[in-house]
Amino acid sequence: MDDTVFFNPGDSIGKFHDHNEAVKTAQIYKEKDTENKNVLVVHGKDNKTFDIFFEDDKVSHDNEKGSEPYEVSDKL
Repeated sequence: MDDTVFFNPGDSIGKFHDHNEAVKTAQIYKEKDTENKNVLVVHGKDNKTFDIFFEDDKVSHDNEKGSEPYEVSDKL
């Protein structure tokens, strides 16, 4: 999955250095979520860290104040 999306970094559920740990945590959030929201595991342009966001928190355009670009690695 190579989609570029924009998020406000403050909306991140968690930040991880290990991809597998990020996916595992995202799966836990997905199981606990009663509204069936999609959870995304994304990485920044540096490819060093992985963040978890709810897909609904996505910013609609890159010029939104405070938003940063991320690449989607997993969608749950």
